Amino acid sequence: MRLAVIWMAAFTAIGVSVADDGGTQLPHLVVYLSDDHSQADSSLYGNSNIPTPQMERLADEGLVFTHAFVASPACAPSRAALLTGLMPARNGAEANHTQPRPEIASLVGNLKDAGYYVAAFGKVAHGKQVKRYGFDQVRLQSSLQQLKPNVRKFLRTYDSSKPLCLFVGTSNPHVPWTSETTFDVGDIEFPPHHLDTPATRKHRADYYQEIKELDQYLGELRSDVDRHLGSNVCFVHSSDHGSQWPFGKWNLYDYGTRVPLIMAWPGHIPSGKTTGAMVSWIDLLPTLIDLVGGRLADDLDGRSFSNVALGETDQHRDWIFTTHTGDGRMNVYPIRSVRSRRWKLIHNLHPEWAHTNHSDLLRKPGAGAYWNEWSDRFLSDERAKMIVNKYYMRPEWEFYDLESDPWEQRNLVNDPSHEAIIGDFKHRLNDWMLQQGDQCTVHADPRPLENSNQWHPRSFPDIAD
Repeated sequence: MRLAVIWMAAFTAIGVSVADDGGTQLPHLVVYLSDDHSQADSSLYGNSNIPTPQMERLADEGLVFTHAFVASPACAPSRAALLTGLMPARNGAEANHTQPRPEIASLVGNLKDAGYYVAAFGKVAHGKQVKRYGFDQVRLQSSLQQLKPNVRKFLRTYDSSKPLCLFVGTSNPHVPWTSETTFDVGDIEFPPHHLDTPATRKHRADYYQEIKELDQYLGELRSDVDRHLGSNVCFVHSSDHGSQWPFGKWNLYDYGTRVPLIMAWPGHIPSGKTTGAMVSWIDLLPTLIDLVGGRLADDLDGRSFSNVALGETDQHRDWIFTTHTGDGRMNVYPIRSVRSRRWKLIHNLHPEWAHTNHSDLLRKPGAGAYWNEWSDRFLSDERAKMIVNKYYMRPEWEFYDLESDPWEQRNLVNDPSHEAIIGDFKHRLNDWMLQQGDQCTVHADPRPLENSNQWHPRSFPDIAD
């Protein structure tokens, strides 16, 4: 409740009514979530190949976070961490398509206790499990064609005396990428760990189109919110984790865990500003609840960064921990990581197994068919062989200097000049895993690597062919 006095003065200053009982009129909260969108893939964060003008407009009116990270780079554990404020090992949703243990409380309850009507439209939690979180209203359709009219009708008819907390989750740019692209495949750029092939260019152009469309809807949603809810709205945009590209989703590299985050609230959150404060998705709902004067449990992993949002500081976390357990039989590869602003340590718990996932094993059009070209180049191109081997085969430990190597291409774990700091990071990660009660769960049968220094990506023909 630390902001109650500030609120009274602030609301009076901007002309917001104060209730007769001495309370204040709470702001509406709107959280717009994209699905599988890496921070690096937008013009707001420096990629001019993927224009996101609505993200830039929201940024002009609010605060941009450059160091926002999810708890886990897969849909179900990431969203469960958001909605519980607990990391995957503590809430129970570790592998994808799992959900928190029944006794784990949802932060939706804290929003309701603070006086909010809480609604979820589209992909907010993972599938039908959204109903366990206690939302007052749920609509599951997440395609933009379904989402837009459903949300617009809800906003137009919303007449509750309660302030609204509205979660809106689009399925863009989750695979399959089916929209007809407006991007020229000849202009496509690639991260340094991707191969330039015709199918990769086509897939990436389709991925760009889905980002363009989610950005367009951001503008439409904000217009609908302005029209029906007014100006006293705290608006948040973020993504559940990185994109379904090699070294993105299902990985603890920044391409999989670092996401866009923008917050705007006129008169409260400073406009046109950027912060380098490191925040985690487990912090997001505690922050919103704190901003509206709500109460939180003491044993959450997430903690409020309201002082960052209000422009009082640029510091929040010194360390970001991320975890990945797996995703069905396609991805059985548990990983843990600790990151500071400059350095990252990754622990691949079972380096004797192959890192695989849906994209490279199923190779579906509009999702991962480019892997056929990557496999073919593996046989004749040294760079392709290096990238593909690096994708499937990981050492137990990886250590990166993110200042000089933001794409995490040079593993420094065997560099003797970094021995002391690597040892410190290993201790920090181990201590955190013990504190979390992390059992290093293996949820399905793995795919052991062949006894060779290199192996061909069609080693599992029953899946790949």
